[in-house]
Amino acid sequence: MDSTTTARLDLGGEHPVTVHGVGMDRPWVWLRAGWHDMTRCPGLSLGYGAFWVLVSMALVGALWAAGQGSWLLPLVAGFMLMGPLVAVGTYAMSRSLERGETPSLAATLLAWRTNATQIALMGVLLMVFLLAWIRFATLLFALFFGTSIPTVEATLVYTDLLFSEAGVALILVGTAIGAVLAFTAFALSVVSIPRLLDQPKTSVLEAAITSLAVVQKNLRPMLLWGVILSVVTFAGMAVGLVGLAVALPVLGHASWHAYRELVSEGG
Repeated sequence: MDSTTTARLDLGGEHPVTVHGVGMDRPWVWLRAGWHDMTRCPGLSLGYGAFWVLVSMALVGALWAAGQGSWLLPLVAGFMLMGPLVAVGTYAMSRSLERGETPSLAATLLAWRTNATQIALMGVLLMVFLLAWIRFATLLFALFFGTSIPTVEATLVYTDLLFSEAGVALILVGTAIGAVLAFTAFALSVVSIPRLLDQPKTSVLEAAITSLAVVQKNLRPMLLWGVILSVVTFAGMAVGLVGLAVALPVLGHASWHAYRELVSEGG
């Protein structure tokens, strides 16, 4: 942390919030710290990640069985938008380790109760971004494929997308729109939920303003952090979702360390 580079935010709370500037090396430090936290409570961390893998597999299976496989691609991309909310349990684990405590299953699963209303409101905000992305994806399918929306029969949907002129155009335009939505959601949420967990009196508006200030002050490091989050998450998905059992807790723990370094209460 560069202690000479800070900004004070007076959000009307008991203490002003201090946003710290960091260097380009710090995202890698957070990632290593996340891995270290996972190794300190491997059973709970991997179990938490495995739970969300099972939920993801159940959703994929339900869509496939219902013949709605065309939703898989936008939902896979949309998973990134909901990641900060899904990882709330790992924030609680890292907080316990930070305090010298042993993380427990009950504390992990009930972590959201610390500031339930505001965390839920942040979840609603992220859901709005997810629904917006799904709506854009639907419109783009209609624009490039007309009424002939691809299916996943024999996995031909992915072949159609990758090797047709319309498919390539769809991917390019969809990636551009998705990147704008993803960065906006990232900027609003990158430290929001950890702060809502850490400071129960914080509102979702205060947390979002703090998160935007963090990104504004550390644009290049936060862009790198966003890329790292995306690459590790998609790598976890690429191995049949199973990799998320490791990727999710590592990134969740790392995000807690990012929050701790980027934001502090008072001066």
